[in-house]
Amino acid sequence: QSFKLLGFLDVKSVPCARESVLYGSLGSLVVGLGHFLATSRVRRSCDFAVGGFICTMLGYWFYCRYNLAQHRIRQRMLKEGMRNKMLFEGSSLDPERKHVGNERSDS
Repeated sequence: QSFKLLGFLDVKSVPCARESVLYGSLGSLVVGLGHFLATSRVRRSCDFAVGGFICTMLGYWFYCRYNLAQHRIRQRMLKEGMRNKMLFEGSSLDPERKHVGNERSDS
């Protein structure tokens, strides 16, 4: 079973969606309660709470997606490096192989 936020955002399968909603809820609570304690104005505090939810959720969404993209890039580079290591190991194209000026031929 999946939970769709606003009818289109599947929180269970979209990366970073669940954490963004949870942090947005926490941000909403902190901002709304803080504004209420400072001013004692209920309606204005609710407005601030909604704004806090949106800002916190979007901020964490972009932060999480950026880190996820970086992680995927690092994984791809590591995978390609491991493939190249296996492909070129022991050959003359191996970057770790020490090249001597007067290499002897085995023939």
